[in-house]
Amino acid sequence: MKQFDWSDLDVRLLQLLVAVVECGSITGAAQQLDVTQSAVSHQLDKLRAITQDPLFVKSGRGIVATAQAETLAAQARELLGQIERFARGGPFDPARWQARITIAANDFQRDLLLPGLMRRLRLQAPGLSLRVIPSGVPRLELLRSDDCQLIISPRPPEGGDIMQKRLFEDRYRLFYDPQMRAAPRDLADYLASEHATVLYEPRRRLDLDELLLARGVKRRFAVLVPGFGALPAFIRGTPLLATVPGLLAQQTLAGFAHAEPPLPCPTLPMYLIWHQRHQQDPAHRWLREQIEAGVAPALARGDPGPG
Repeated sequence: MKQFDWSDLDVRLLQLLVAVVECGSITGAAQQLDVTQSAVSHQLDKLRAITQDPLFVKSGRGIVATAQAETLAAQARELLGQIERFARGGPFDPARWQARITIAANDFQRDLLLPGLMRRLRLQAPGLSLRVIPSGVPRLELLRSDDCQLIISPRPPEGGDIMQKRLFEDRYRLFYDPQMRAAPRDLADYLASEHATVLYEPRRRLDLDELLLARGVKRRFAVLVPGFGALPAFIRGTPLLATVPGLLAQQTLAGFAHAEPPLPCPTLPMYLIWHQRHQQDPAHRWLREQIEAGVAPALARGDPGPG
């Protein structure tokens, strides 16, 4: 086989590497790039010759990226961003922006803010596509490796190269099925009830759950789910209580009754988080402005009121 050198690399090869790593399949990458599977396979052979690495190996019925491929894909994302900024030059025009942006957000902030953002992007930046991934408990590496360009989370990771801006604050509310029970009469009734909550990672509770436990407030959790979206199925038709962000009354927990918790709860701040490499980038700054512009309408729709 002909030996290639690094000068044989081009933007399309970088895009292809990132696409196959993200899609986890040649078929998915071909669909994303709008090319044939044979074209993807041919270009992968070229990349393997350049890198002297298999890049992808079989795993069951699919393929999995090698460690080298994961490392190169992270570098490729950064290079593609630099090339895009170089080519764009001049005044930024969102209508001409051709890119894909990855935003990390868990289901609460995802459903609250990102559908509205997508509607604005389709009107103002039709060449921009949006990929949403779960943030879990956000890690610095998500931003440093450019696996995502923005995180929306109540938990900004700490790092001197990480930027953040507070978007809003929410209040915790107590949700329940009004067909099965009334709101707790008092704190004793609240503590005697069974509860449902979210546990994103093993031994990693919601901030409120950790705070109440630290205060010595012990509740009986009948169910722990990995995201807010799973709560309705467990609350409906049961006497379970869920003490969660009040703005969930807008979508995820619409139709459930809600009330003030019978004990003091902190507010829940929400932050927009990014890496400082994007701080002065006109496109990234415009995107952050679009997210901020969508906050007030989302909060107006989602105000839970008195319950």
